[in-house]
Amino acid sequence: MMNWTHLLLLGLALYSVLSVYYVYRWRGSVRYAGFSQYLRKAWPVFAPLNCLLYMTTTARARKPVLSASEIPETELLRQNWPLIRAEAQALLEAGLFDAIRTPGSAGYYDLGFRTFYKRGWSKFYLSWYGTTHQSAQRLCPQTVALLQQVPAVRGAMFSLLPPGAELSLHSDPLACSLRYHLGLITPNSAQCRIVVDGHSRSWQDGQDFVFDETYPHHALNHTAQYRLILMCDVDRPLNWLGRQFNKGYLRLARHSLVPNLPEDQQGAVSALFAALSPWQQRAMQLKASHRTLYKLLKWVLNTSLVLLLAALVMLVAKGLDAFLWQGGLVLLHS
Repeated sequence: MMNWTHLLLLGLALYSVLSVYYVYRWRGSVRYAGFSQYLRKAWPVFAPLNCLLYMTTTARARKPVLSASEIPETELLRQNWPLIRAEAQALLEAGLFDAIRTPGSAGYYDLGFRTFYKRGWSKFYLSWYGTTHQSAQRLCPQTVALLQQVPAVRGAMFSLLPPGAELSLHSDPLACSLRYHLGLITPNSAQCRIVVDGHSRSWQDGQDFVFDETYPHHALNHTAQYRLILMCDVDRPLNWLGRQFNKGYLRLARHSLVPNLPEDQQGAVSALFAALSPWQQRAMQLKASHRTLYKLLKWVLNTSLVLLLAALVMLVAKGLDAFLWQGGLVLLHS
């Protein structure tokens, strides 16, 4: 007989499935080319958590692209864009963007942006969810000082998109923030743009905008000039309930901290990704040389993970049942 604990778990499972399906089929206007692409490009594991934030986002912010005026604190960054540009340009001229995306470097093992390196894209972190990078304090002190005066900024980096590069359709994993872009050195052309859920925005020097990075988006630079911008994660406008829930989500994002140089701190998620990276490389080599064996091992691994997750859910259910049963006995004897 099914008790209320099983009903609760069933409800959570149903909510999770509906959340994934909502993001895949109903949210926004742009769709991925099939469910397999959605699985690879959109981080569906976070859909149930993200949907809680979508529901508690204020009405004015429930759209793919917003004016920067929706986050008034960013005015300080826009006013000081020439100063920020000068420090970003110094990094570019010193070759740091190329060094960071070199395999084996401290900044190479970035789970969130790892697939962009093969497109020539690179970045230099300034801060990330409570931590300011020591390398940024040393090399970009004025930009860091400005960012510290904008409480809405949770994380910041310089982002470089080289000539001819394209970033394919994707969605970022966590809805705990929105994404802010400020043009620093750009082609000032519609041929260098980002398209968020069908809404196109080109980067312009000294101009900014905000968008929801959990919508499908892609970027391209079909010019002969580099595009260099300041990219920040800024607070998502939420109601009171959403802000309380988001406190835990922000702590989760903090663990994805990625260093630029060896002097910087590394988050737990990034450290794990760095440790697993050699195995991933071996898997890609196996895929190239023995594709059938690779697919078999992949199926065995994925099936094992699903069974392990199911076993953990059953253990939690049994533990919860035992806890509630003991609690009921205590109430009966009180």
